[in-house]
Amino acid sequence: MTQTTTPAVSTMKQQARRLRAAMQEAGTPLSHSAALETVARQHGHRDWNTASAAARWDNPPRWQIGQAVRGRYLNQPFTGRIKSVSEGIGGFWRLTLHFDTPVDVVTSQHFSNLRSQVRCTVNGQGTTTEKTSDGTPHLTLFAA
Repeated sequence: MTQTTTPAVSTMKQQARRLRAAMQEAGTPLSHSAALETVARQHGHRDWNTASAAARWDNPPRWQIGQAVRGRYLNQPFTGRIKSVSEGIGGFWRLTLHFDTPVDVVTSQHFSNLRSQVRCTVNGQGTTTEKTSDGTPHLTLFAA
């Protein structure tokens, strides 16, 4: 029997962590994957994959492979696409961006350094924590 309202994925993951800790204290170690499977069955699903597919996500993925983006990199405007994405810890995302037109990352009039791709870590708003000497984020993204 499948429950009609499945809790959020983060809630079920917290339940699995608590179950695992309780089992450890009781002297019966349980792997994280076994705890997730148990929590899924407690909510009426046959396995974790089914439960997580039925669950709502607290923070749905904002960045996706192939997504068109625009923004500023080292204070230079750009447009491009997301080439790779992985969710990091604490609401941060690791992205590889491919620029439509290479971006000059040097402000000198005497030479240039063009970049056509960059790897970065951004928060949910699309801003890096790293900043230039004037306090501007290295990269700021906007959905195109």
